[in-house]
Amino acid sequence: MATPALQETIEEVKGIFREYLKTNGHRQTPERFMVLEEVYKSDGHFDADDMFFKMKDTGYRVSRATVYNTLDLLVECGLVQRHQFRQNQSYYERAYAYRQHDHIICDECGAIMEFCDPRIFEIQSLMQRLHDFRISGHSLHFYGKCNNPDSCERKPDLKLKESRKE
Repeated sequence: MATPALQETIEEVKGIFREYLKTNGHRQTPERFMVLEEVYKSDGHFDADDMFFKMKDTGYRVSRATVYNTLDLLVECGLVQRHQFRQNQSYYERAYAYRQHDHIICDECGAIMEFCDPRIFEIQSLMQRLHDFRISGHSLHFYGKCNNPDSCERKPDLKLKESRKE
């Protein structure tokens, strides 16, 4: 479901981030903007270490601390969303100009799949009317296991990720 953001969107979020940093007294470093750009070029969910290794493998000179701290700033200013999918680890995804969606998470291989169903929006609208309440967002996660965990095609990705962290 996720595809990398358009260059036009990346330029918009850079402007938003620049203004946020200025307003809140944070430094505007090239490394912070490199992290922002990589987040918006990514196509799905990632953890901070995923982003650090991706940037390192691409030749960026950025520290792990800079990646973690920048992700925190991006969450604070609303450009990135943080999720905890039944794990101790946070996962991130871009939030600006990104369609509302929900998640299916495999407890076995760790795969995170996105889906969008208009009936969820209809339920949200109904709940607003019934409870005289303005809903600003929602989060829906389904947990389970792939139908064939032993032959799951996503397991090699999980093993590679685990080996990088050791």
